[in-house]
Amino acid sequence: MELQNHLFNTIAQVISNARQTAYRNVNSIMLRMYWEIGRLIVEDEQQGSYKAQYGKASLKNLAGQLGLEFGKGFDERNLNNMRAYYRSFPIWNAVRTELSWTHYRLISRVEEEQQRLQYMLLCIDNQWDTRTLQRNIQTQYLNRTLAPTSTHPAPPQFIKDPYIFEFLNLPSDTRHTEGSIESALINHLREFLMEMGKGFAFVARQQHIVTDTADFYIDLVFYNYYLKCFVLVDLKTGKLGHADIGQMDMYVRMYNDLKKQEDDNPTIGIILCTEKDETIVKYSVLAENEYLFASKYRLYLPKEEELVQLIEQDRIKFELDHEED
Repeated sequence: MELQNHLFNTIAQVISNARQTAYRNVNSIMLRMYWEIGRLIVEDEQQGSYKAQYGKASLKNLAGQLGLEFGKGFDERNLNNMRAYYRSFPIWNAVRTELSWTHYRLISRVEEEQQRLQYMLLCIDNQWDTRTLQRNIQTQYLNRTLAPTSTHPAPPQFIKDPYIFEFLNLPSDTRHTEGSIESALINHLREFLMEMGKGFAFVARQQHIVTDTADFYIDLVFYNYYLKCFVLVDLKTGKLGHADIGQMDMYVRMYNDLKKQEDDNPTIGIILCTEKDETIVKYSVLAENEYLFASKYRLYLPKEEELVQLIEQDRIKFELDHEED
């Protein structure tokens, strides 16, 4: 029986490997075909053969001809997608064939070239499916970090403002407690880790810290293996106050003393609140401690204009606070 199981497992692995190889090959060929079609359409535009009238009508006629010959996969909408795909990735060698055509259709809608490349790499590094990619583009994942990315990881690159927790699906007509939000985040841990960003691993909820004089409970503890440090998260359902900042400062110092290992970097503390008083932020330890952060969070996806405004306000505020650094 053991020999039979071994034979089955070996054959199953051969079949699985062959199917994966076939899928990769087919996917690569399809991506190249769509890229070539997009290239031909764009080059035809540039050569001016339809200079005056080239546009929807011409593409519609082309789609009609291709549809009769090859089926509905080459309708006007798909041809537009191929055109956008080529314009987004005009160099074939820049295309990573690990991703699907749907990934590239979504990425091609991103306006900035650098962000398109970043989303492509994030999809590969983090194995984002197309639903995750779509959600991250919609919530402006890259724009919500406090500082531009660089070659050297630093805490601000890993902190967002605001955080978007629409995936919790909490009823909008209910007042939620910190405990209920925390429980919902744990129940949606995969989505929560994705929203936290790259390199986060969950460590504990309500971690109990004992000192000589008191007991303390930290809401959420993570470890970021890029920053090589612990990240403490404290949830607040109201406006940020002095006591919240002082508490997190104490937690971070305590964690550095009691939990941090010699090869770990200093612990980061993030206070998540629904509102921030910028005066309190400016004149508190947050202004001088590079390892303490306060970020807003939203339980529901804001309208695009509101989200853009929130991001821009916090980016300007962060740059003003750090312009002398």
